[in-house]
Amino acid sequence: MIRASLSARRRTRELAELAAGERVDVLVVGGGVTGVGIALDAASRGLSVALVEARDLAFGTSRFSSKLVHGGLRYLAHGDVALARESAVERGILMTRTAPHLTRPLAQLFPLYATTPRSARLLTTAGLHAGNALRRTAGTPSALLPRPRSVPAAEALALAPGLRRTGLRGGLLSFDGALTDDARLVVALARTAAAHGARILTRVRATELRADRVLARDEDSGDAVELHARQVINAAGVWAGALVPSVRLRPSLGSHLVLDAGRTGLGETSVMVPVPGSHSRFVFLLPQPCGRIYLGITDEPLAGDPPDVAEAPQSDVDFLLGVASAVLERELRPGDVLGTFAGLRPLLAADGTTADLSRRHAVLTDPATGVLTVVGGKLTTYRKMAEDAVTAAVRTAALPAGPVRTANLPLLGAADRAALSTVDAPPRLVAKYGTEAPRVAALAEVDDELGRPLFPGCEVTGAEVVWAVRHEGALDADDVLHRRTRLGLVPAEAAAARERVEDLVARTLRGLTDTA
Repeated sequence: MIRASLSARRRTRELAELAAGERVDVLVVGGGVTGVGIALDAASRGLSVALVEARDLAFGTSRFSSKLVHGGLRYLAHGDVALARESAVERGILMTRTAPHLTRPLAQLFPLYATTPRSARLLTTAGLHAGNALRRTAGTPSALLPRPRSVPAAEALALAPGLRRTGLRGGLLSFDGALTDDARLVVALARTAAAHGARILTRVRATELRADRVLARDEDSGDAVELHARQVINAAGVWAGALVPSVRLRPSLGSHLVLDAGRTGLGETSVMVPVPGSHSRFVFLLPQPCGRIYLGITDEPLAGDPPDVAEAPQSDVDFLLGVASAVLERELRPGDVLGTFAGLRPLLAADGTTADLSRRHAVLTDPATGVLTVVGGKLTTYRKMAEDAVTAAVRTAALPAGPVRTANLPLLGAADRAALSTVDAPPRLVAKYGTEAPRVAALAEVDDELGRPLFPGCEVTGAEVVWAVRHEGALDADDVLHRRTRLGLVPAEAAAARERVEDLVARTLRGLTDTA
């Protein structure tokens, strides 16, 4: 447990070791899901590893996904069977072996109306059954992700009571995977990598990359540092091209809205709404365990340089509300939006619209510097991206690596679903921390202050803030609000919690027991 804990003290010590000249086998730039996945893959193969991240774990795209673990249905619609199968395989690995504690099956309803074209119904039905065939070949049990089926109108309304009743003929019901929280997956990967010896260093900004070294700046002290490695891997996502100019990206923007589930009338079943004029694009109404609905997603080209944090433009807000309202009894209005978030996809530049660009990943070698860069891909396939990047590094730098282990390597807190159901802690904590949930709950039990919610009506307690600082690498209130608890997705909640979170973080950093 101690080796898996990330803290300010550990960061200071490990950065000093590297700045003093210690050379690692692999140095990763970027603390998103791909970067931490690379760190875990390399460390679990017996390589020495360091990762530097300019800001915080999951600061960029990795915390702004739809929180889905896709089985590849959209790729099938584009005829890319190989990518669809890869997604189905990786979904099965996440849900059954590496992260059952952070994933859940999610029912998806495609409502059918009198106005739904027969061709659209047949195409969706064929796609769902093809996706189910991929599930079988990937070895994911039907007990976890049941087979798709047609449902009558009465059952469709029982699954999603808020649906528009006029003209409803029934629906198509299927199942896919969902994450409890995408940022928590990143944190779990980072801590598991740390348990295998990787140095995970946030607030270290890379400024210049070469195959065997990285020039960087410690964002806390302002000091310049030079870090040495046998092979550097650039996993900076949409910012990868700024560090390696030969990498040409064409980022796209995916916007989401945060809604109160009660205002939509929906339950635990997600609703898939076809985008007018498209045979393969859908808008999702995705229920979350916290009583929220995430409404997404758009796919628009990004003009100019990628911002630090993207914002959902009003045009995307209006589009999403309009498409979703077409199947709901109650029209969604701007006043129903509690918050918004937008992610940037690091797509390789090519001809065509961003919606048509391949989601395949690529590992590129810069001819001038020898730096390896991994770009593209999807959150679901992060493990395969990491495997390919490390394999390329091993080949390029002749590193003495063992076999790939990550397909069967449980992340910290993981257990099979039967074992998770017996963990002695509140289910909400088990869904976030898995088998570590009792340790988080114990903090609240020994200190009444830490057992109190951060504000009235909030589920998150002070214990989770202290845990984030002691063990999950949080260094300030924003790390806690935006990446460890996700209260930041609703600005009003973040504002209500901020003062208490700032106090708890400061006190923890000053002197509460640090087990790093």
